[in-house]
Amino acid sequence: MAQEIKVPFFKASIGKEEEDAVLRVMRSGWLTTGKEALTFEKEFAQKINVPHALCVNSNTSGMILAMEACGVGPGTAVITTPYTFVSTATSARHLNADVYFADVEEDSYSISPESIKKILEGPKGKNVKAIVPVHIAGNVCNMKEIMELARRFNVKVIEDCAHSFPSLTDMGYAGAIGDIGVFSFYATKTITTAEGGMVTTKDPELAKRMTVMRLHGMDRTTWDRYTSPRASWEYDIIAPGFKCNLPDMLAALGRVQLERADEFYQKRVRHVEKFNEAFSKLDFVELPPDSKGNAWHLYLIRLNLEKLDCDRNTFAKELQEMGLGISMHFIPLFHFTYWKKLYPDFTPENFPNAQKQYSRTITLPLWPDMTEDMVSYVIECVQKAGREHHA
Repeated sequence: MAQEIKVPFFKASIGKEEEDAVLRVMRSGWLTTGKEALTFEKEFAQKINVPHALCVNSNTSGMILAMEACGVGPGTAVITTPYTFVSTATSARHLNADVYFADVEEDSYSISPESIKKILEGPKGKNVKAIVPVHIAGNVCNMKEIMELARRFNVKVIEDCAHSFPSLTDMGYAGAIGDIGVFSFYATKTITTAEGGMVTTKDPELAKRMTVMRLHGMDRTTWDRYTSPRASWEYDIIAPGFKCNLPDMLAALGRVQLERADEFYQKRVRHVEKFNEAFSKLDFVELPPDSKGNAWHLYLIRLNLEKLDCDRNTFAKELQEMGLGISMHFIPLFHFTYWKKLYPDFTPENFPNAQKQYSRTITLPLWPDMTEDMVSYVIECVQKAGREHHA
């Protein structure tokens, strides 16, 4: 019998404004990429203070576009973290490039600049075209040191911002610090288009390349072909492009969500404050990493396993049995068959920080419209499981 979910892991905040926006597009007669997507791009670019933003149909598509524009391909490599969703790394493999993995910092989930430096200074460094830091759970990586390394070794920086909108740091918004930022608007993200994403850059040449590659390598957009006086069938294919565009229906949803982004953020912060207050009193829980600009997309507790008589999985299963929708962010890539076969030395032993964080981390529910009772119940479940397993 399926366990009753009392607090879902996530539920998107969709209201009448979002419904009206999608219906408006459905009734307009133009469903694919058009003026809604173009407007969404302009509004998003303005929000994070970059000159160029391109809608895409997923963060994964955006990552492939970004890497290709940065020269990633056969005989080259990117540096990223094993502590990420698989598409961060497989995007490079789709371009027939290698992936060099850098461990995370000892006290966080963020990629370690020191580990990046060791790769760049070693024999593999000459092959690296881009560093891909991943801003886990909305907490921004040490971009100051990463950008210094990128300038020193003349490589690009592609920020994986799937978790980090709207993260604002002293260096600017996440996605506007490196050469390219790649966002996700998947159903569980801080704003959603159901499926989709955005690529941002300050570099006009990178923007131009990604624009061409986003839609089959055409030299004209669909909107231009069918709305300008020039004949719609007059276009050229100037590169072997992809199919990564975002339809107007989804862009319309994203535009409303973008307007509500700050509202969503403030609601998440209020929930986080209650979590932090309660969990800071528990000796078997370590609070999530935090720094200026944290978007608080996810709430990741870290178990102090020395204070418990069980492992992380047992603790997590008991939370599920109490009706919490939980998750794990992330299963490090060295645990997956594909990567183990590809790189024999890609093992937990060679990435001790990533393995340690994974072995004790549980992602709790965190979404804007959680009620006070839901927040209290999440706290109660963690407290109860801890009492039952306290060593």
